[in-house]
Amino acid sequence: MTPTDPTQFLQEVVATLQRLDTDVLTEIEERLFRAWRERRTVFVMGNGGSASTASHFVCDLAKYTILPHKPRFRVIGLTDNVPLVSAWTNDAGWGSVYAEQMRAWIEPRDVLVGFSVHGGSGTGDAGPWSQNMVAAMHMAKETGAALLGFSGYDGGAMKEMADACAVVPVRVDALGTPIVEGVHVVLHHLIVHRLRERIAAEPT
Repeated sequence: MTPTDPTQFLQEVVATLQRLDTDVLTEIEERLFRAWRERRTVFVMGNGGSASTASHFVCDLAKYTILPHKPRFRVIGLTDNVPLVSAWTNDAGWGSVYAEQMRAWIEPRDVLVGFSVHGGSGTGDAGPWSQNMVAAMHMAKETGAALLGFSGYDGGAMKEMADACAVVPVRVDALGTPIVEGVHVVLHHLIVHRLRERIAAEPT
């Protein structure tokens, strides 16, 4: 296999960014800003590399948006309590880990944010991918919470179920996962920075 040329990879990243639906990004930002204004809770989830993106997003939403004399985001990372995740996996299976963590907390008008390369489509050795995320998305919809997604490829179940879903298009399949995950981080930084600016502009 010929190694990927660095220039080609970066050109694919740029081409991918140019094909994004910026209207969806604006809608995601608006729904998160509304959650901040209404003091709603934001839950965040992801699997694999997207779990680290979910944790990073939680960190930035909780910390980077802090401004003097302004309310702070209420945000919970569903990927971060490893003992609790392992307890639910042990007792009720991997598909339970996000929905069951939310069950005691989620309320109407809260927000669930998911990061996923395939959005819950496709299968692997363990069966259908990301069924823990699909279960959590169903719970969010049933509760009356908003559902926001960051996905790739065709968007999968996340695009079908979400109120707004930023889908990162894949032009070269061999580069799909690294580019989708990399672009998700860029988009999360864009949205969090925009939220910080909007919070700063709000009257105290």
